[in-house]
Amino acid sequence: MKKLILIGLLFPLLALGQHELKGTFSPAEDFTYAFLYKMNPKDPEFVGKAELDSLGNFNIVLDENAKPGIYKIIYALPAEANNFDIIYNGKEDVNLNFSLENGVEFTSSLENKQWASYLKSMEVINNTINNYYTQNGTDKKAFQDIFKTLSETQRGYENSADGMLAKTFIKANKPYIPETYEDLKTYSDNFKANYFAHVNFDDPLLQSSTFITDRVNGFIFGLSKDSDAEAYKSHLAILAKALDGSNLDTRSTLLEMLWQTFVEKGNETMANHIAESYLIDIATEEHDLDLMQRLVTYKNTSLGNVAPDFEVIAGKQRLLELNEADQYLLVFWSSTCGHCLNELPVLHKELKAHPNLKVIAYGLEDTSENWSETIRQFPDFTHVLGLGKWENPLVKTYGIQATPYYFVLDKDKRIVAKPYDLEMLKDYLSKK
Repeated sequence: MKKLILIGLLFPLLALGQHELKGTFSPAEDFTYAFLYKMNPKDPEFVGKAELDSLGNFNIVLDENAKPGIYKIIYALPAEANNFDIIYNGKEDVNLNFSLENGVEFTSSLENKQWASYLKSMEVINNTINNYYTQNGTDKKAFQDIFKTLSETQRGYENSADGMLAKTFIKANKPYIPETYEDLKTYSDNFKANYFAHVNFDDPLLQSSTFITDRVNGFIFGLSKDSDAEAYKSHLAILAKALDGSNLDTRSTLLEMLWQTFVEKGNETMANHIAESYLIDIATEEHDLDLMQRLVTYKNTSLGNVAPDFEVIAGKQRLLELNEADQYLLVFWSSTCGHCLNELPVLHKELKAHPNLKVIAYGLEDTSENWSETIRQFPDFTHVLGLGKWENPLVKTYGIQATPYYFVLDKDKRIVAKPYDLEMLKDYLSKK
C-alpha cells in the first residue's frame, strides 16, 4: 500500500515536469507527420515525431529533460523548405495552428505569441513608413510621430519580454530609428548601414533559429534588384563590416551561403566577387582546403575564362593547342552513365548541322574496356580516357557534379556556355 501511495504522489510531480507541443495542420489531408528537432548552432537533435490524426491534430510530449531553446517542426520534404521555428522556454505548453496559406499561429505560449505580436506590430509601422515616403512626405511632425511610435513600440516589447527568450530576437530585430527628419535617400542609406547594428551573429540562440539567415538573405536579396551588381556589392560590404569581430566560422558559414545562392542563380559575377573579396581569405585563414577548391574551381570555369588545360592526345596535343574549329564542345561523360548513353547519340547526330563545332568527349571511367567499345558509336568525337572516374583530377578542376556535363568553348578555348542538359545545349547551338 505504501508503494502505491508513493507512486500516486510521484506521478503528478513527473507530469508537472512535462510539457506538450500540440497543434493542428490544415487541411489535414495535406499532412501526415510532424517531426520535431532541437536546434543548435551546429547539429540539430531529433526529439520525436507524431502522426497526425484525421483532423490534422498532433501531440508531442516534451519531458523534463527538454532544454529551453529553438525547436523546429518539419512537416514535409524537402525539410529545408517545409519547416518553422518554435521558441520553447521549458516552462509552458505550446499550442499552434498551421496551414500553408496562413503559416503558423500560436494559440498558447507567451514566448511565441510575444514574438509573433512584435513582428505584426513592426510590419504595421513599416507599412506606415513606406506610405509616408511613397507619398513624398515632407511633414516633419508626421515623420516624428511615426518614429516616436516605432521607438515606443520597440521599447515596450523589449520591456514586456523581460525574462523571455523572445527578448533576444526582439532586441536583435531593433530597426534604425532616426532622431530628426530625413529625406528618403538619407533614411534609406542609414537604414541599410544600421540594418545589423543590434545583431550578435555569434549568439547561440540566434544561430539556432532562422533569424540570422533570414535577415541576411532579406538584406542582400530583398533590397537589391537581380541585375544590380553594384547594389549587391554595396550591401555585401555592409554585411561584411557588420560581421567584423564575429567568429571566423560564423563569417564563413554566412558568406558561403550567399556564394552558393548566387551560384544557384547563375550569377557568376557576384559569386566570384564574394569569393575574391571575402571567402578565399577566410578559407585560407581556416585552412579549409575543400572550400578553397570549390571557390577556385568555380572561378576558373566561369564564363569568359579560358578552360583549364589537359592532354587531349597523350604526349602529343593539349586542349589549348587545338586549332581545328571555331567552337569546341567539351563533354564529360561515362560509358556506365545511362543519361550519357541516351544523350550522346543525339549529340552525335546534331553535329551534322554544326560542322564548325568539334566535340571533345572526356570519359570518366574505372577501366578502359567498356569505354573502348562504347566510343565506336561516336567516331566523329575526339575521345579522351580519364581513368579514376570521380577521383580523376579533372573532376575537381572542372567542378564536375554529374554526367554528362557540358562546356562550350570558343576558338580560343574560352568558356562561352555551360548548358545544364542536352536541350539547353541544342537551344544554345540553334542560335549560333
